[in-house]
Amino acid sequence: MATTESSQRLSEELLRRVRQIEITTRRTVNDVMSGQYKSHFKGHGVQFSEHRLYVPGDDVRHIDWKVSARSREPLIKKYEEERELTVLLVVDMSGSEAFGSSQRLKSDVSAEIGGMLAYAATQTGDRVGALLFAGEVEKVIPPGKGKKHVLRIVRELLGHEARTQGTNLAAALDSAYRVMKHGGVIFVFSDFLATGYESSLRRLTRRHDVVVVNVGDERERIVPNIGHLLIVDPETGRERFIDTGSYGFKKWFGEFAQARESVTQEIFKAGRIEQLRVLTKEDYGEAVVRFFRARSRRRR
Repeated sequence: MATTESSQRLSEELLRRVRQIEITTRRTVNDVMSGQYKSHFKGHGVQFSEHRLYVPGDDVRHIDWKVSARSREPLIKKYEEERELTVLLVVDMSGSEAFGSSQRLKSDVSAEIGGMLAYAATQTGDRVGALLFAGEVEKVIPPGKGKKHVLRIVRELLGHEARTQGTNLAAALDSAYRVMKHGGVIFVFSDFLATGYESSLRRLTRRHDVVVVNVGDERERIVPNIGHLLIVDPETGRERFIDTGSYGFKKWFGEFAQARESVTQEIFKAGRIEQLRVLTKEDYGEAVVRFFRARSRRRR
């Protein structure tokens, strides 16, 4: 009985959070995001639109000779860019995502930004799917459209519990390459604490428009002086006592965090991969809007 009541409370809490994200992200999308999303991510191809009369200067290769013969006037095939895109959210659900020193966990921020992007995609008629991973790929939601589909994605982003340990980002990127057979847009959500994913990420960028959403927390860079702590690695379960006031620990931790950050940024820079960086304490809506505005300036 207690288990049933606990599950019911969990289900109610999940639904409440899904609804909250729906309201928050929909407002942001309606206010500022929809137009920016549409202008940044364009279709991959062209499709026939209509015929029009040939005028001097037109490319004669576009004349539709069969239709022109019937109408007895030279007619040009007019094409327009295909608007519909396929968008895939590749989301890290590993143990390190269940961390946050402010009001939100890293996993919460990923879910909320993922929800915002999913709503923006579906508002412009695009198809959106999700791939959730930890030590291996654990769930794939095929791309689809509509409000119910987006709500399903948000529920999974909030409620999915990883079954595997570790973070196999390379396997997730390789799986995304197989899932997305044609050019589209891929958002990769992670804290990028994994290793060995560089070649998989580069291969993905050769076919798709890839944006990495690097979600972090300030306590991953700076540890306050609060005495002795027992810390647990969320992905391996290993425990260790540390003295946060120790000069040796502070020096080691600072150098380690800086080296890890430098390696990650070099990977993105070498691959010319655009990055949206956000901390758990930030307003994620403002962070996303800043990213799109900066992207506009870079592409002018």
